Order: sequence, then structure tokens, then C-alpha cells
Amino acid sequence: MLAFKNTTLRRSNHVLFSDSSFTLFQGQKIGLTGENGSGKSSIFLLLLKQLEVDKGEVFLPSDKVIAFVEQEIQHQQLSALEYVLTGDQTLFHITQEFEKNSTTIDGEQLALLHQKMEEADAYTAKSRAAKLLSGLGFLENQLNNKVSSFSGGWQMRLNIAKALMCRSDILLLDEPTNHLDLEAVEWLESYLKNYTGTLILISHDRDFLDNIVDRILHIDNQKLYLYNGNFSSFEKQQAEKLLLQKSQHEKQQKKIKHMEQFITRFKAKASKAKQAQSRVKALSRLERILPTQTASDFQIHFFESTNAPHDLLSLHNVALGYNNRAIVEHVNLKLFCGDKIGILGINGAGKSTLIKAIANEIGCLSGEIMRNQNLQVAYFNQNLLDQLDLESTPILFLKPLAIGFTDLALRSYLARFKFDETKINQTIGSLSGGEKARLVLSSLIMKKPNLLLLDEPTNHLDMKTRDALNIALQEYAGATILVSHDRYLLNCVCDKFLLVADNSVSEFNGNLIDYRNYRKERELTKLTRPSTNENNLSNKVRRQKAAELRKKLQPIKNQIKSIETKIETLNLSLSNINDKLSDTRFYNSDNNKDELNSLLIEQSSLNKTLTINEEIWLELNSDLESLEQELKAEE
Repeated sequence: MLAFKNTTLRRSNHVLFSDSSFTLFQGQKIGLTGENGSGKSSIFLLLLKQLEVDKGEVFLPSDKVIAFVEQEIQHQQLSALEYVLTGDQTLFHITQEFEKNSTTIDGEQLALLHQKMEEADAYTAKSRAAKLLSGLGFLENQLNNKVSSFSGGWQMRLNIAKALMCRSDILLLDEPTNHLDLEAVEWLESYLKNYTGTLILISHDRDFLDNIVDRILHIDNQKLYLYNGNFSSFEKQQAEKLLLQKSQHEKQQKKIKHMEQFITRFKAKASKAKQAQSRVKALSRLERILPTQTASDFQIHFFESTNAPHDLLSLHNVALGYNNRAIVEHVNLKLFCGDKIGILGINGAGKSTLIKAIANEIGCLSGEIMRNQNLQVAYFNQNLLDQLDLESTPILFLKPLAIGFTDLALRSYLARFKFDETKINQTIGSLSGGEKARLVLSSLIMKKPNLLLLDEPTNHLDMKTRDALNIALQEYAGATILVSHDRYLLNCVCDKFLLVADNSVSEFNGNLIDYRNYRKERELTKLTRPSTNENNLSNKVRRQKAAELRKKLQPIKNQIKSIETKIETLNLSLSNINDKLSDTRFYNSDNNKDELNSLLIEQSSLNKTLTINEEIWLELNSDLESLEQELKAEE
């Protein structure tokens, strides 16, 4: 259903890939991988017809609906729920038509509109949209908040939900986990496993790819290669391919050396000149096998801290929060050099608040944090990327931290983080998200910390950089506290976990699988326990909710009244026709044959229309009854 045939794509004068072919079929789940800048996002732009190929062809049936996550937010004044509903374009247009015409059209047209809405699953749409938002971490009381009230990261979650709401044949997702926490990542993973269309997923999260995709489309050395299996299977195949390439490269180099020696030795001899010239031509035609390049080409190493005390800090009966409202209380924690701690907990539980307090960015509401006088903290948080001076350059950004570094040493240090001579003098604003993240990491390492606080450090990092960071953190001699949605990183780096839940911080005895089971048990308990939320609502909120419910009742009552009038008219018309058809004299003359056929056709049409209206009437009355019961409970 989707194919590239001998396709070449350039951006400016740079070839992203050339003469590449592959075919994808309905229902396949593809992981699109490759280094940053290799052309992954450009493939998406090709499929969305925002780019054209330079050579070859892209086959994509015109009737296929493609869903993708938009980078911009439209309709800022809509509620979160309304915004997600716009993702279902079919339903969106029918709903607009209904809202525009429901009070002006006749009963039959209204019945047809209701039929269209039913076929578009209009009556379950809000429920489906609410489930998407809930899975992505939105609370029930946030669903009616305006889109403009959410931060950039949460607006991206809204765009993900909007894309998932679309009735798509092909779903394109570019790093969808960047703005998600661990819980939302696992929910999205489960959702995508059940997606019936063709999924093309760009991600640098190993576990996420492994658990979803069944094929890997890899961009390497300006070529596209399709591999069967998940990411782990791809890595094995890639390793085997690299070993074979290395062996073939070494053999070819020996052959080239032998040919060059022959040419050098005999090119001046008349008896051998012809053979030497033949080898010169053979060398010029020889397709060179490239030497292999592996992830080890990029490495991260932490400087050894000048002071590494055993006891780094301790929290004694600490309460943390904002505006005198505690998020977590009675926190007692001791941190020692060499600790590798992962922090678990749902969004909003207080994970980032705890890290900010340890970093001394916020104070305690009560209790005390005791810090060793030689404590040296490096704190990575996502806001750092937003706070970079976009007019500065990488080398100017690091200079204040590079005490004792010569200019040459600083350039060499930046080169270790893949900043060449061109990049080090480029404005930070022109760098990619991954390059900015590497720059921030380089600045943290230069501080020679004995405590690393990392809040989602892998966002925007490609696979090689993630692997390098993973290895560096395992070798790091200081203490690490890590919040991440990257399960592979958490499993590799952390030797213990803290759980932030129920306004407290406690040690979690188990691994990430145990944590997933713990969350499932809590969710099950919540479902089986009677909800107390409604009982806790204030009288003001109850009155507001009751008013909203009454507001919803009247349009439904009006629709029911309109449908009842229509049903009454239809029954009257049917009764008249049935009276005519029951008269035996009506069948005694051939002169009545045409009129008889006409009456039978009209009878069939009226019965069909009556059935539709009766079904709508039943549905509306069911909705009315539910709303009236809900209103009664509120009053």
C-alpha cells in the first residue's frame, strides 16, 4: 500500500538517501531509525506531500487518510476535549452541520443528520476523546480547560491525542514520548499495539520500539534498509552486517594493496606494462567497501570530582510544595556517593518538586535539608534548553565554566560532543534539539559534580548519544537521581527506586515490572471502591454542574419533541396509505396498477423513515434519562 521505488531525496545540496526502495503493507508497524539529520522527518514530509522526491517514485493511494502530530496548536480557545474531537474530521464536519441546521431543517432532514452522526459514532466520541486524554495524563477536571491554559509540553500531548482521534489508515509519530512521563508512555505503547492501520514511528526509545514495531526502516550512509523484527532483532542483524562489512573491507584493502604494489613494481617494465595498466583501470572501477562505524565512535566521560564525600545530603521530615500547599510531606532521605536512584510516580505526584528541592531551587515548607559542604550538584531539567541564550554560541556558552581550559582544549572538549569547527561558532538558536541537549550535558560534566540530578535527560537525544550517556552514568562514581520515561535507561543505571505517591516519598522494593503491577493494582482498587469525588464537591461546584446539566437537557427535549411530531406525521401518512391498500376494490382494476405500485413504494419509504426516527427517539430518551438521573444526584 506504500512504496518507495529508486527514490532519491536531497535537502539543499545534501543527499539524505538515494536510489532506495521498500514496500510497506496495511497493518505493519514500522520503526524509522537513523542518526539525527539523516532524513527521518523528511520521509514524513514526503508522505504528507510537503516535499517532492528528486528522483524515483513514492506510491501512496490517494484515498488513504494520514494522521500525524502537528507541531503548532490551533483553536487555542477550545477546551481540551473539544480540541481533541477536531481530530476526527468526519465527525467534526457532521457536528458543525448539525449545530448549524438542527433548528431550521425539517424532521426528515434532522433524522438523516442524526443517522449520519450515529454512523460517525458521534454519541461515543466525547467518551473516546476523554479516554485518550486520560491515558496521556490529563485529569478529569482539566478536560474543559482552554487549550491556551496548558504549557507547551501539555499542548503537545493534546496534539498526540488529536492525531489518535483521527480515523486514519496511516499514523506518523515523530518522537511522541518526548513530552510524556513513564505512565503515559506505557499507555501509548498499549494503544499503538492495538492500532489497526499502518504505523510509522520515529523513536530513540529502545523498549518503546521493541514492544510495538515489527519492522525497522533504517537510514544508513544515504540508503534506506528495511529489516524484519523489532529493534533488538535489528541490532543483531546490524551487528552481523557490520562484522561482514568489516571482514569484506579488510579483504578488499589487502587486494588493493597487492594491486598497488604490482603497479608500482612493474609499471616501468615494458613486458609488464600492459598488466599494470589493466590493474590501474580495475582499481578505478572498484566499488570501495566503507570501513564500519559503530556507536563507540561517540563516548561521554565524566570528570572525577575534586571532592567526593561519602555522605552527600539528608532530608529530615521535609514537606515540599508551593504557595504553602504541601505536595509531599514527612520526607526522610539520606543520599550517599555512588547511589543510583530512579524516581517513580504518576504525573503531578511531586517527582520534579523533590529534585528541585535537592537542587536547592526551591525551599522546604517545613523540615530541613542538610548538605555536605563539598556537595557539587549538576542539575539537568527540560527548561534548561528553553533558557539557553539563542544568540550565543557553544564555545561562548562553555567559556565561563571552562576554568583552566585553553582555547584549543575547549574546542577539543566540544568536539567530543560532536561539535565541529563549524558548529562551535554557530548560534545556539540554529542548533537542533539534540544538539542543544548535548551542549547542556557538556556543561554539566564540566562542573565536575558529585551529585547528578537528571529530569528527563534523554529527550531529543538520538540512539548513539543515549547509549553513550547510559554507559557514562553506569561508570560515574558520584550519586545520580534520575527521572525518566526511558525504561531501558532506568533499568541499566538505577540500583534502587523511590516512589512518590500519596503525598509521601518511600523506597520502592522492586523493579519496573513490579511498579507496573503496583499501578494496575491501585487502578483496580480505585475502580472497585465507591468514588468519593462527588461527595467532596462544594455546593457552588454542585450548583454549577447542575446548571450545566439543565442546559444540556433542553436541546435534547426539543429534539425529542421534533422527532415525536415527525413520527406522528409519518404514522398518519402510513395510516392513510394502509386504508387505501386495505380496500379490495383497489385491486380489481388494471387501471389502478400504477397507483398501487406508487403507494407500495411510498409505504416502504415511510416505514424506513419511521424506523430511523423511532431509533433516534429511543437514543435521545436514553440520553435524557441519564442526564436527568445525573441532575437528580447533583440536586
